[in-house]
Amino acid sequence: MSGREGTSTASDVHERTPGARELTAAAGVFALLADPTRLHLVWLLTRGEADVTALAEACGAARPAVSQHLAKLRLGGLVQHRKDGRRVVYTLPDGHMRRLVVEAINHADHQVTGEPWHD
Repeated sequence: MSGREGTSTASDVHERTPGARELTAAAGVFALLADPTRLHLVWLLTRGEADVTALAEACGAARPAVSQHLAKLRLGGLVQHRKDGRRVVYTLPDGHMRRLVVEAINHADHQVTGEPWHD
């Protein structure tokens, strides 16, 4: 709660200690992202929306496999989709997912390249 008569702001909610439900939900996000193909798909979506064909070409995976991965990501709430004629276009639902994936890839880049750590 903020100091204002029982009201809370979004930043107050995000700064509190997570409970079991939040920790379980966060672990579920990491479990879905633990697959390199799914992580690659989500990283591609940090660049903008895309359909299955474009995502399959960009990550080098077969279209049926990409569709299955996207279905899992959609069920987990990590991506959203919409119809655009006969195409299904995928996007990230929020900036949290975008920042999480970009930071994970940046962290991995430091590990792989030996680039010094920083804030």
